[in-house]
Amino acid sequence: MTWRPQYRSSKFRHVFGKAATKESCYDGVPITRSVQDNNFCAVNPRFLAVITECAGGGAFLVLSIHHTGKVDPHHPRVSGHRGNVLDIKWNPFNDYCIASGSEDTTVKVWEIPPHGVLKNLTVPWKELQGHSRRVSLIEWHPTANNILFSTAYDYKIMIWNLDCSEQVIKNPVRTISHHTDVVLSMSFNTDCSLLATTCKDRRVRLMEPRSGNLLREANCKTHKASKVLVLGNMKMLLTSGTSRWNDRQVALWDQDDLSVPLLEENLDGSSGVLFPFYDPDTHMLYLAGKGDGNIRYYEISSEKPYIQYLTEYRSHLPQKGMGVMPKRGLDVSSCEVFRFYKLVTIKSLIEPLAMIVPRRSESYQEDIYPMTSGNKPALTAEEWLSGIDKGPVLMSLKPGSQVADSYSEMSKGLGNTLDTRRSQSRPGMLQLAYIQDHLGTKDGKEDSGHADDDKSRTPVSNGEDLALCSPPRTENELRLKFHKQQEEIRRLRELLNQRDVRVKQLELEIKNMKNSQSQGSL
Repeated sequence: MTWRPQYRSSKFRHVFGKAATKESCYDGVPITRSVQDNNFCAVNPRFLAVITECAGGGAFLVLSIHHTGKVDPHHPRVSGHRGNVLDIKWNPFNDYCIASGSEDTTVKVWEIPPHGVLKNLTVPWKELQGHSRRVSLIEWHPTANNILFSTAYDYKIMIWNLDCSEQVIKNPVRTISHHTDVVLSMSFNTDCSLLATTCKDRRVRLMEPRSGNLLREANCKTHKASKVLVLGNMKMLLTSGTSRWNDRQVALWDQDDLSVPLLEENLDGSSGVLFPFYDPDTHMLYLAGKGDGNIRYYEISSEKPYIQYLTEYRSHLPQKGMGVMPKRGLDVSSCEVFRFYKLVTIKSLIEPLAMIVPRRSESYQEDIYPMTSGNKPALTAEEWLSGIDKGPVLMSLKPGSQVADSYSEMSKGLGNTLDTRRSQSRPGMLQLAYIQDHLGTKDGKEDSGHADDDKSRTPVSNGEDLALCSPPRTENELRLKFHKQQEEIRRLRELLNQRDVRVKQLELEIKNMKNSQSQGSL
């Protein structure tokens, strides 16, 4: 057999990490000293939330994503819990709704005002009471609206339906009791028809979340799993943990057969927990260790060798936790494919870290930005509970796409009276069916729809809501704002040229249709 070199081409081979400048970091944040193995941070395109150290109860900060620099030590907080807050998660379909789990055994869901937290928030929108011990982990349903999963030190996973009139909910719609110890992580597949968990008994379980039926269970003696990820639609699971000799290790599993892992790879002998992050659009896996300064990243494939090491980002600042920006909040003009928010406890610092694909062209790179999950739910809570599973509603990240208003739509479901005219500053929702139906035949309707949207849209500059932007404080910030404005003007000119070309195409089509009709009548 002839020998062949093991070369492998990849468009993500040269991805590199770019840490934000000091002016673009969040300084003076009293990050929690909790030893819980969670991320302690949650991010969306509008707000950054981080669990803070405090006395007499639990609290977390909610900052505008553009509120960089030194944070006021007396900044108002969300402080309605009686015990330490252990986990926080933003609602994926409402940028103004966040859930928190605490040592006081409750889960609370909060409404954040449009302009941020201007005074201490103590009254939640919903309070979920059902666990008997401290709540360690919460997760939102990835495609259904207002469905929340929580797990606690009572070894139970509870499923909550927030679409009800009660402010205090005491009865979950489902309780899953298959675990014999504390649940360490939860992960869903794309349409949430499968739920994977890891437990302190080091077993990996795969179950049907709606019914709670246990489908498969892994008990591998050579791998002790602590975190689990379902790798999108690749029908594989990835777990991070330790080997028999206490080396940090990742393992890949076939979700249809959990008897033996497909692959086990040892990393190093450090003791910090490995946090895995997976991007289903680029099939990239990021591994960040608690207490480490580096982040390894890999590319996942469905064929052997399954995991291909790319490279590593290195820093001398150790991370306690990591927040991740949703895809709709990335800067596509700089070819950013992932963004971390790194919690550096020793400096009370939150450092944004952009993962960038190096490209010479400044135009939109469609090959690295496929259609991605957006901020519109695919189905309601009642539809999911009735037995329907749907994949996520997709959106395009291309600048100039239709903008979706997450706050105004979700505020109807929440029943709040806050300003409903606010809209997302990122490109909006585009389902595949929507694209196919509207290309060429419904541009007139689409344009009129855009005109109506523009009337109810707040001013946005370079993807930033002007109401949330603070004025530049230094000459460097002023120069940066100027360059961003120039880039926005250039982008709008390109968009205008594209619209002009489209208008000319439609005029030609109309002319051709009129000519064909006149010939047919003759």
